[in-house]
Amino acid sequence: MNISLNWLKEYLKIDLSVEKVCEILTSIGLEVGGYEKFESIRGGLRGLVIGEVKTCEAHPDSDHLHLTTVDLGDGRLTPIVCGAPNVAAGQKVVVATIGTVLYDGDKEFTIKKSKIRGQESEGMICAEDEIGIGHDHAGIIVLPSDARVGMPAAEYYHITTDYTIEIDITPNRVDGASHLGVARDLAAYLQQTQEIHYTLPSVAHFAADSNTAGISIEVQRPEACPRYAGVCIEGVKVQESPEWLQTRLKAIGLHPINNVVDITNFILFELGQPLHSFDKDKIKGNKVIVRSFPTGTRFTTLDGVERELNENDLMVCNTEEPMCIAGVFGGLESGITEATTNVFLESACFDPVFVRKTARRHGLNTDASFRFERGTDPNIVIYALKRAALLIKELGGGKITSEIIDIYPNPVADFEVEVKYAHIDRLIGKKIGQDTIKKILNALEIKIVKEDTEGLSLQIPPYRVDVRREADVIEDILRIYGFNNIEVPAKVNSTLSYSEKPDDFQLKNKIADLLAANGFNEIMNNSLTKASYYEHLETYRPEETVMLFNPLSSDLSAMRQSLLFGGLETIAYNINRKNSNLRLFEFGKAYTFHKKEGENHLKQYKEEDKLALFITGDKIQASWNSKEQKTDFFNLKSYAEMILIRLGFKTEILTLEECSADIYREGISYTQNGKHIVTIGMLSHKVLKPNDIEQEVYYAEFSWENILKAIKNHTITFTPMPKFPAVKRDLALLLDKKISFKEVRDIAFRTEKKLLKSVTLFDVYEGEKLGAGKKSYAISFTLQDDEKTLTDKQIDKIMNKLMGTYKHQLSAEIR
Repeated sequence: MNISLNWLKEYLKIDLSVEKVCEILTSIGLEVGGYEKFESIRGGLRGLVIGEVKTCEAHPDSDHLHLTTVDLGDGRLTPIVCGAPNVAAGQKVVVATIGTVLYDGDKEFTIKKSKIRGQESEGMICAEDEIGIGHDHAGIIVLPSDARVGMPAAEYYHITTDYTIEIDITPNRVDGASHLGVARDLAAYLQQTQEIHYTLPSVAHFAADSNTAGISIEVQRPEACPRYAGVCIEGVKVQESPEWLQTRLKAIGLHPINNVVDITNFILFELGQPLHSFDKDKIKGNKVIVRSFPTGTRFTTLDGVERELNENDLMVCNTEEPMCIAGVFGGLESGITEATTNVFLESACFDPVFVRKTARRHGLNTDASFRFERGTDPNIVIYALKRAALLIKELGGGKITSEIIDIYPNPVADFEVEVKYAHIDRLIGKKIGQDTIKKILNALEIKIVKEDTEGLSLQIPPYRVDVRREADVIEDILRIYGFNNIEVPAKVNSTLSYSEKPDDFQLKNKIADLLAANGFNEIMNNSLTKASYYEHLETYRPEETVMLFNPLSSDLSAMRQSLLFGGLETIAYNINRKNSNLRLFEFGKAYTFHKKEGENHLKQYKEEDKLALFITGDKIQASWNSKEQKTDFFNLKSYAEMILIRLGFKTEILTLEECSADIYREGISYTQNGKHIVTIGMLSHKVLKPNDIEQEVYYAEFSWENILKAIKNHTITFTPMPKFPAVKRDLALLLDKKISFKEVRDIAFRTEKKLLKSVTLFDVYEGEKLGAGKKSYAISFTLQDDEKTLTDKQIDKIMNKLMGTYKHQLSAEIR
């Protein structure tokens, strides 16, 4: 959602930079996705000045060009060649000086000093369309005689400069989906350090001019429409909106239509209350009825599409036919046109579930449905109606010909919540003081109706649909107090113990600390994801995806089967912002559905804890003393094994297998007793492509639940430091390409069980000289006796035995 900074300042008198406003909004939960400068005319008319044509003569070498000299108020006459037929001496004109950038659609060009058919020209006298103030190109702009020479054109035309702030509204914060909501939250934050309050325009002077409209309202589905109000304005002239209103809408990315429609859009983004305007003369029977129609009824919406209604679609109707899909989309036949003179204005509160289901049934997503689906404020309905009616009367003329008709049989009460001081301190992690708590609650318009030594009894206004429980109130207090004002404990515990029931929370923290110390950043992604990610995959089958019945959008239509795709979205987000060298990890849950006939329905759903690692980009960046090194598979493998070792696994006794999952191009998998522990690999291009990731990404996924089960049997053993030295010997083996290092290592440990401590691979070579289908492994063996120093005879005997075994079992050649 877009917010105009100038518009915001109409309700909140602040003198903060756009950067500071964005920083505050993000810190209090209205995350800013970005901001950009807005100008009511592209380019802001920079470089354009008001001039006076002093002389105008025909060009000697042209039958349509003129040679002019123009006074720009700089003490000299500027020569300009002009081709406009209406140019003449004595005119006040708009001149683009040298260096001015003008725009033509997506193209731009710069005014330069030039010669036109042998005559010097140091600027351009402009037409309306050339500077963006109109569409006329028949001739140059001729200004009134009182226009001041040398005045910047931006000042003459009152160019507005603004900032458009993009706020990424989360589904629970619909109260922030308006300029009022943002001003209210910003004021609550600023009130902690200064005396500042938001204000709204007064509607106290609202009054009906007469009561002759004769309109009536009936609500037949009160469970779907808790409140419905309307008013009539007659004698309205539908016309272009004034400049100030058009500028407000343009600043947030809306295209002005006409004054009546623009006003309803203005109120929507001002107050967060959707309105709808009807041509009153098309309301048959002079009665508005909120009802449903039988399934199969045909209805044509504003976009010209004929839709088939459902019996649970709430409709706004006249006595004969539907006029509008309530809270979602208007009808083609009842809307405002240039011929409209009498307007019926609707302001209502519709049930979120009804609106959401209707919008999904018809595949519609409008600014109105976005707000109604999440819950609007029933208490702002009348204020919004009065505000809009007064604006229509002001900008379109006419008279208010009815009192406000308000159908509100069961007023929505404030939500009551009890909150304890001890719980606030515990959840926040810090005692912030009772006075601070009460100050924040008052700033948030949360009423304190009762207080005792233990806590508070509160009443929450209905527009805060996300605050229903004690924990919600505490979260609200914390976001205004400031997450950054909560100190992080410095306590670090480096020990890791094992028990019959491992402490899941403690182990996750240990591993998180380990990864953070190795340059990883933790990420947390949404458990809801795109179902399309799992199409055409064998590793994660589409039929095993847990689908949502009423998803908020197609991007959030399923529960994730893996942490993979959320991590890839994070990687793509960073790469697009020039941050391509990444090490990321995430703890989270994955969800699957396995349909089994006759089995309990709930048991067909599975929820699993996972740990995911992602690395991509450079392992070492280029500098004066080192060359750039790309991250590779073995880099990730070392991190994965580091985690396993930290958790008490002995990697040499885990079963290592090649992974054939289609999400990887190459990969390996560790298992223990047939249970999956971790899979590591290079991701295939078909999983990178949906996020437009072109660089290599390496991914490891741990089955955290299997890890917890496995480490129950781990024991910590103590062994003293060895007293006798270890000996290393190397071998170069020429092998078939299909032979893996795992086979080489396993054979070594089977051949020498007592003195062989480790086997490592330090070089792999493939080339034409070795022959087709061959490769060379350079392997290092570490030998050690805990009781005495090894002799050369013992070492040679072991090495000869290893070489003989490799020749016999692998047909290896010793190089």
